Order: sequence, then structure tokens, then C-alpha cells
Amino acid sequence: MASNPTLDACVRDALARGATRMQTAEALAAAGWPQAQIDGALRAWATVPFVVPVPRPQPSLSARDAFWYLLLFATLYVWVWQLGSLTFDLIAYAFPDPTDPEYRVQRMGASMRSASAALLIAFPAFAWLAHRLSRELARDPLKRLSPVRRWLTYMTLFLAAAVLIGDAIALVYNVLGGELTVRFVLKVAVVGAIAGAVFAFYLLDLRSDEAVS
Repeated sequence: MASNPTLDACVRDALARGATRMQTAEALAAAGWPQAQIDGALRAWATVPFVVPVPRPQPSLSARDAFWYLLLFATLYVWVWQLGSLTFDLIAYAFPDPTDPEYRVQRMGASMRSASAALLIAFPAFAWLAHRLSRELARDPLKRLSPVRRWLTYMTLFLAAAVLIGDAIALVYNVLGGELTVRFVLKVAVVGAIAGAVFAFYLLDLRSDEAVS
């Protein structure tokens, strides 16, 4: 949650004059401040004994962080998309569409080659980037609060949730229309599994961020 200069100044002055954190929180709550904002303002100050309140170090936005995290999430999107594409092709090969007999011959080969090539490059790149950045986070947990990292994580959660909702809508639509086929059900399951795995992974990752903050 974004900081409020008025609230931050009030907390700083209260702590500087000897008020405890509990007293400060109670006074702010009585004034109508939301608890989440109160907690955030208090977390900005370290619990160390000193003549004045000592601020905690704050995460910063750097071009370097933006580069690495944009590259990480770009490779994630590429390999996840291509994994779905390759799986769809395998399903289409196992359960061919009788209305399109030429698909397996004319288009499937090129589609599978393209997806395989993208996976062979994008997935190892993603794994390497994720390992590299996880080592940085282990050395400096404050980097988990990097603004660009959190924005991209929330955007990924939004996209995964949107895909899951669209997947469920497509399934219900076809059920109501009585048009379910093995091929369609398998594709729905693939989309749900991939999007669900991405959503669960990054949701847990955000919870780890909350432990740091």
C-alpha cells in the first residue's frame, strides 16, 4: 500500500516523543486510519533503541532490476504459451479433427517445430534467470519488495486468473451446448493446469514477500 506523508510524519513524531508503537497505533485507529496503513507506517521504522526513530531501508527501483525482471517474466510467458501450443498439437495429433484432415500433414509439423524450438530456448533461459535472481534475494531479502518485481508478479497473477476464468467459461458453455469432446476436455484441462500452476506459484511467492515486509 502506498505511504501517506501525513501519516508517516505523525508516526515519526509520535515515536520521537516517546510514544510506544501500540499507543501510536491505537491513537491512529481511533482517528479512523485503516489498520493496513497504520501497520505499513509503523513498519517503516526499525525497533532499535536510539535517540530518534531509525528508518528501515526501503527497496528502490533500478534500471538493472527492471531489466532482469522484465527478461524473467518475458521468458516465462514465452515458454508457458509454447508449452500450451505444443500440448494442443499433441492432443490434436492423438484426437484428429475429422473435419480438417489436412491439419496433421500441412500445419502441425511446423507448429510443433516452432513450439519445441521456443521451449528449448525460453525454458532454460527462464530457469537460469530464476536461479540467478533467487540467489540475489537470498543475499538481500529486501529486494523481494522491489516495485518492478511486485508489479510484474501481480500482472502475472491477473493474467493467470483471467485465463482460468475464461477456461471455466468455455467449459461451461460447451457443457450447456452438449458439445463436449475428449479433445476439448483435454485442452481445457491443459489450460487450467498451466494457468493454475503459474497462479499458485506466484501467489505463494507474494506471501513470502509479505513475511519480509
